[in-house]
Amino acid sequence: MSVITTVEDLRVLAQKRVPRMFYDYADSGSWTESTYRANESDFQKIKLRQRVAVNMENRSTATTMVGVDVKMPVAIAPTGLTGMQHADGEILAARSAERFGIPFTLSTMSICSIEDIAAHTKAPFWFQLYVMRDRDFIERLIDRAKAAHCGALVLTLDLQILGQRHKDLKNGLSAPPKPTLSTMLNLLTKPRWCLGMLGTKRRQFGNIVGHVKGVTDMANLGAWTAQQFDPRLNWGDVEWIKKRWGGKLILKGIQDVEDAKLAVDSGADALIVSNHGGRQLDGAESSIRALPAIAEAVGSKIEVHMDGGVRSGQDVLKAWALGARGTYIGRAFLYGLGAMGEAGVDKVLEIIHRELDLTMAFTGHTQLRKVDRSILLPGSF
Repeated sequence: MSVITTVEDLRVLAQKRVPRMFYDYADSGSWTESTYRANESDFQKIKLRQRVAVNMENRSTATTMVGVDVKMPVAIAPTGLTGMQHADGEILAARSAERFGIPFTLSTMSICSIEDIAAHTKAPFWFQLYVMRDRDFIERLIDRAKAAHCGALVLTLDLQILGQRHKDLKNGLSAPPKPTLSTMLNLLTKPRWCLGMLGTKRRQFGNIVGHVKGVTDMANLGAWTAQQFDPRLNWGDVEWIKKRWGGKLILKGIQDVEDAKLAVDSGADALIVSNHGGRQLDGAESSIRALPAIAEAVGSKIEVHMDGGVRSGQDVLKAWALGARGTYIGRAFLYGLGAMGEAGVDKVLEIIHRELDLTMAFTGHTQLRKVDRSILLPGSF
């Protein structure tokens, strides 16, 4: 593809270059995928008001997220198995985010470890935590994030149990891939990906293997993780984690106003309106539809962020206008990573920033901080 102009262009390339099981892992939702699709399509229903004869010089998309200066209100979301979209994927994405001037968030279920990211970046990155039954492991994971000088802890609340994702079951998802006939035939069509994986030692869950008693390789990791996501997670655990962590805490997975109020009571620094990218409760409301009520209810008491369906700078601006003071891109950066590695992530950030900058100007604003709902067409949101 000689000219890349949109995130969709990179998605098409990623689908060609990434093995089917890992592309499907990133580009799918649970059950019927209705919430996964709504996350993106509901953005398109929101219309913008074009304004003219406005001085468009000296534009700025800069703001802050939990006190961190950012070039635009976007962070790279925590995504599991990022290092299976492209060799050393988490390291590449973290370096791209650092150069651009936005936060990178590392998943608990990453291929590259906390220590890997710390060794390859200078800016404090954020770490996303899943709560496991093994609380000793969780305490040590938090301590490792502290030692790496992570700037914030993103605690995911909506994965106490795992939603059923049909494509993952049909593809036999595993990291590294199991050598079945269908998998091997598919890998033969992805030489670029295979060469990258041959050149790295990072092919399994770096934050877990070697850090959990009895888990030394992928053979026993599967059984451990199947038993470890903790269905008993509650607000008392949030309080315990906040105290253990001691730094900035962001709560991910809030979709309901009542839960947003509980997030405020917990003392967290920010919450993320999120349905886990449509990968948990299929039939849940899209994040952009859930956002306004939550922002209105608690936006003056806690910093409100959102993720789910963000594919463009226009999406970022619409979310900002509806009360989000930060957005997260997951699939968008994964498409760039799978398509072109580090250069692909750079391209995604450039595309989103340019779209945000131009759309802000066309709606009559030069300073993002001054944008409000007045840029949206009444009745479209």
